[in-house]
Amino acid sequence: MTGLAARPLSREAFAPFGEVLEAAGDPDRLINQGLCGRFHDRAGLDFGPGGRAGISLFRAEPRALPYRLEMLERHPEGSQAFLPMSMDPFLVIVAEGTGPVPGRIHAFLSAPGQGINLRRGTWHGVLTPLAAPGLFAVVDRIGDTANLEEHWLETPVTVTAPG
Repeated sequence: MTGLAARPLSREAFAPFGEVLEAAGDPDRLINQGLCGRFHDRAGLDFGPGGRAGISLFRAEPRALPYRLEMLERHPEGSQAFLPMSMDPFLVIVAEGTGPVPGRIHAFLSAPGQGINLRRGTWHGVLTPLAAPGLFAVVDRIGDTANLEEHWLETPVTVTAPG
């Protein structure tokens, strides 16, 4: 088994895989009589031909670090956004490459209030909350075609906390 330390989730480090969704810095515009900051159009949503956007709720069992990564998956037909419904961090695992086998693996630890949008076809680990309730709103493709591929690792990877 090999090891990998998670890094703090940042917009720059995550850019090859998708977008970090957070209300950081100044909003793009003020709305509702100046009482609401709008952080506008922060994710490249992609639902492919024949698909439509759907919002689902996921409740995942909390995991702990170190975490044993055995499988990666991807969604070739559309993007997938994860928006935590609590202010708890979660583990984000992604891999380079768009071919049939994932490449180099990266692990990130979100800060409270951060979500992510994975680009279409991005290899990633399963939803990995680190605290209960593990509740997320997920915006992804709804359609009739298969939109899930899994790849089981020959050698599991142990993901540890940053530092």
